[in-house]
Amino acid sequence: MGWVFLIGAILTEVFATTCMKLSEGFSRLWPSIGMVAGYLAAFALLTFALKSFEVGTAYALWAGLGTALVAIIGVLLLGEAFTWTKVAGVVLVISGVVVLNLGGGH
Repeated sequence: MGWVFLIGAILTEVFATTCMKLSEGFSRLWPSIGMVAGYLAAFALLTFALKSFEVGTAYALWAGLGTALVAIIGVLLLGEAFTWTKVAGVVLVISGVVVLNLGGGH
């Protein structure tokens, strides 16, 4: 069940971060509400996931995979530039998550 909570936490955090961009500094109501609701849900789900994972592993997965997904959404849906530097950064983040998990964190 820990994986379900962790994946839910990652997806709701990505949703909230996307809404943050769309809220245009809290000037748009529905994206602003989505952002607040998304972050509340993300932290609640992460809290439940921590019953099954070490905090370092859970946070690395949450932050790393969330970062990668937000970067992809930025390029595909928000018109952000696709650069090889950005790709390298995402690869490094994911590599860090893999290395942390190799340390036996779950």
